[in-house]
Amino acid sequence: MSTNKPVGKTNSQGWQIGVSRTLPISLEQAWEMILDTLGFLPEMLHSQNDTYGKGTTFETENETHIEIRSHEPYSLLRMKWQPIDWEINSTLQIRVRPAKTGTTISVHHEWLQDAEHREKMRIYWTDVLERLKSTVK
Repeated sequence: MSTNKPVGKTNSQGWQIGVSRTLPISLEQAWEMILDTLGFLPEMLHSQNDTYGKGTTFETENETHIEIRSHEPYSLLRMKWQPIDWEINSTLQIRVRPAKTGTTISVHHEWLQDAEHREKMRIYWTDVLERLKSTVK
């Protein structure tokens, strides 16, 4: 009997994907770029207080429903994330951290529907981070 699990399938977080890229920019620039790309409102980008604390809910400009689970400005944003055309929500975690050559942006996405959905999100997040990387000179 085989005990091999499919790639990206976990016992505790369902289907998941992780993608990261290091960009030659500051931590602050990376934070602003990724949150802007996700459609967060400008006041979220600079929030240093608890305005976006655990349990805060809102919709982005593209009507993605967000519920903040954890927020450490310029470091971590963990949220329930549900685009308008999805039947379920997922957990999305964005981290930015210093690297030798700039800043690493990491995206970890859990509770995806199935292997096909996981692959679509792997392609999506890879494309998002590659587009950000291509805008930096």
